[in-house]
Amino acid sequence: MDFSCFPNLVFLNLSSHELNGTTEDFMFNISHLSTLTHLDLSFNILHGCLSPQIGNLTQLEFLDFSYNQIHGSILVEIEKLKSSVTLNLFDNKLFGSIPSNLGELANLETLDLSNNFLNGSIPSALGELTNLEILVLSNNFLNGSIPSALGKLTNLETLDLSNNFLNDSIPSTLFQLSNLVSMDLSNNSLIGPIPSSLGFLHKLENLLLDFNRINGSIPSKIGDWKTLSNLEGLIPNQISNLLNLDQVDLRNNNLSGVIPFNLLRSLYHASFTCDEIDSSTFREVFGGNKNLTPYFCFPFYSPATYSSVKKSYNLQIFLPVSVLVAFFLLRCLLLLWRYKVKVNPTSVLQATKNGDLFSIWNYDGKIAYEDIIAATNYFDIRYRIGSGGYGSVYRAQLPSGKVVALKKLHRLEAEKPAFDRSFRNEIKFLTEVQHRNIVKLHGYCLHKRCMFLIYEYMERGSLFFILGDDVQAVELDWTKRMNIIKSTAYALSYVHFECTQIIVHRDISSNNILLNSDLEAFASDFGTARIIDPDSSNQTRLVGTYGYVAPELAYTMVVTEKCDAYSFGVLALETLVGKHLVEILSLLSAPSSLQNIMLTDVLDPRLSPPTSQLVAQNIVHVATIAFACLQADPNLRPTMKHVINSPIGENVFCFPC
Repeated sequence: MDFSCFPNLVFLNLSSHELNGTTEDFMFNISHLSTLTHLDLSFNILHGCLSPQIGNLTQLEFLDFSYNQIHGSILVEIEKLKSSVTLNLFDNKLFGSIPSNLGELANLETLDLSNNFLNGSIPSALGELTNLEILVLSNNFLNGSIPSALGKLTNLETLDLSNNFLNDSIPSTLFQLSNLVSMDLSNNSLIGPIPSSLGFLHKLENLLLDFNRINGSIPSKIGDWKTLSNLEGLIPNQISNLLNLDQVDLRNNNLSGVIPFNLLRSLYHASFTCDEIDSSTFREVFGGNKNLTPYFCFPFYSPATYSSVKKSYNLQIFLPVSVLVAFFLLRCLLLLWRYKVKVNPTSVLQATKNGDLFSIWNYDGKIAYEDIIAATNYFDIRYRIGSGGYGSVYRAQLPSGKVVALKKLHRLEAEKPAFDRSFRNEIKFLTEVQHRNIVKLHGYCLHKRCMFLIYEYMERGSLFFILGDDVQAVELDWTKRMNIIKSTAYALSYVHFECTQIIVHRDISSNNILLNSDLEAFASDFGTARIIDPDSSNQTRLVGTYGYVAPELAYTMVVTEKCDAYSFGVLALETLVGKHLVEILSLLSAPSSLQNIMLTDVLDPRLSPPTSQLVAQNIVHVATIAFACLQADPNLRPTMKHVINSPIGENVFCFPC
């Protein structure tokens, strides 16, 4: 591309032109354009490193290299762009540290380096950019403390440092940025309390602090934020002063206290997962909120014995010694797991996407990509119903009125082959299997910049969260729990015996059993599923959820359908007890007393003892089957077909599913 005929060119916009070549070659062709003030090369396929010749464009005010494949480090020559107002380098493959000489670009108003592989600490020199209004460094590998010097950015309106490895406490200087409208510090390792100086942020509308280790209480000064509309992070009563608040998200911190009685009844969405929140006000304040998602992680009650129930079918059944051995085997398994499972350190991996793929079915072909984007308002946080390290889940209502769930992979994870394989694996299996107790996949999008799956929407969330919520756990009575166990058994039997090839799920857990509005159960998350090849050794890496993995996998690495049977046994007992077996072990006393433990001693104490003899017998049948699935020797475990056809469980599993 020859620009020699335009020596006085001022404005050059080649965005979304599918330019394919090295950045060095392109910069060589324009390095003589000394009058250029605007250069936009975003949404192309440029690769290679940033060229030192970029320093020749000293009049440049706007530079956008976003959404390319540029790698290498950010060059020191960038300091020569003294006139720069906007610098966008996001969504590339840049690595190395952020150069401190960026602090010399005194006119800079927008700096976006997000979605790269930058590491090291955030340089304090960025605090010299006093004209900066937007600073986005999210989705990198930045570590260390947030520099207090950022408190000098008095014109800053947007600060996004999310999805990094930042630690230490939040500097109080950040809460003196009186022009700040949005601050996202989520998905880091921040500790300590929220500084009381937050009262200075009168213009703040969005504060995201989830997935950190923040403790203490939210300062009462929060009541001064009249414009706040979205809060993530002892909740003060002053939160009721937030007239524009429509979303509260305090997940995955160590905040505690009572939800204030007057906390806005009009909340669109609330999530308090894994904090210690007193629910005494919940029923009265949140009970009538149609759009509320009240997920809580309450401390589990200590087990209670139903010794006062003296009926002939009161389950006064002593567990045999052979069954009790399963508890000790589980304890050994958990210890072995700690040594066997290794978390690979984060590494820079590049995934190659072979074209774009978008497919929707079950909607007569009328739903387009644009409809999905519009339904979530470009994946706006108000539609997010769940989030984790790999991605987020959104609720979307399509033009037809159908509500679906979207599982969107974070862009950073989409670049990693392991996550890409998992997504494609889930598509492969869920398009091949169709069963009433397996979650339905309605469509998917595989794009190098946007990957998501479209599922049937499950209104009640996961079994894990239901069991962790004292209110919802009571709603899950014994009959409903039997049906959940039954549905899971039929789903596993189907993939093991009724598909053209044996499919092993490999990650059956209460997190992956989803419930609809009628509390019917559906197996989900087939991202780690595997086809069993009878002519292969079927050796594999160790995957699954802590506490659910069969013990033989830790030393043989050979996966069979009996591995799913073991996970099913853990899940079945967890459903009966209301806790994971890890917690049950901690409740048991000395080994000598195990022989005297009755089943009634470990059943979920939040439910009343069964008053029906049939229900009581079904509980015993399910417990017996579950313990059989926990045999250390996989050859002694029943298959899932034996489980659903077992005479001992005929009252539970006899009807078709």
